[in-house]
Formats: sequence, structure tokens, C-alpha cells
Amino acid sequence: MQDEPTPVELTKSVADFLRSDITPLISGHQAFKLRVAINILDLVTRQLTQEQGSDSEEVERLRALLGIDGSVTDLNRTLADRIARGELNLATPGLAEHLWATTMDKLAVDQPSYASYKRELSRDG
Repeated sequence: MQDEPTPVELTKSVADFLRSDITPLISGHQAFKLRVAINILDLVTRQLTQEQGSDSEEVERLRALLGIDGSVTDLNRTLADRIARGELNLATPGLAEHLWATTMDKLAVDQPSYASYKRELSRDG
């Protein structure tokens, strides 16, 4: 494991290089594929930056809802199973809030420029 540069710095540097130095040189379908690659690198950078905090908050909410411990994957599987069996629904205290917070966390990583996401952020702030 290296100390410097961090994975965030590496992915951001590659995306910035492609965006500023390579994009102006390419056109057509290759330019489209390059934009897709840059978007992927930007997504990975956001995941690396935000994932740990949002995952730990999600796990805490899931623990409170389900009354059990586990990984984020296992807890989400249990949540889905309990919803499917009708044991939990939107009337369950905390469930709607958890689903909303989880959705907002995912949008922050996946689609931070999404107009509806930005609108909801401004309502919360």
C-alpha cells in the first residue's frame, strides 16, 4: 500500500489529464467513448471519496431498523427480505427516512448533477 498519491488523487489526475489534454484532440465516436471513460473515472473518484462515510451511516440506520448487526450487503439483503415478506413497510418508523437518505447518498456519488437531486439538496439545506 502506497502513501502517496492516494487512489482518489490518481483517478482524479487521470480524469483531469484526459479531459484537458486528450479530449480536444479527439472527435466523433472516439470522443464519445472518451467522455464515457472520464465519467467513469469521476464516478470512481466520488465513490472513493464518499463511500466510507455513507456506508457507515447506512449500516447504523439498518442496524437500528433491523435490530441486528452485519455488513452493509447482508443488512440490505435482510431489509429487502423483510419488506418482501411484508414485515416492514413505509409505516415502519424510520424506514422511509432510511430509504430517502440512502437514495440521496447514492445520487451524490452516481448523479451529483441530476436536477432533482440538486433541488432536494436545496430543500434540506
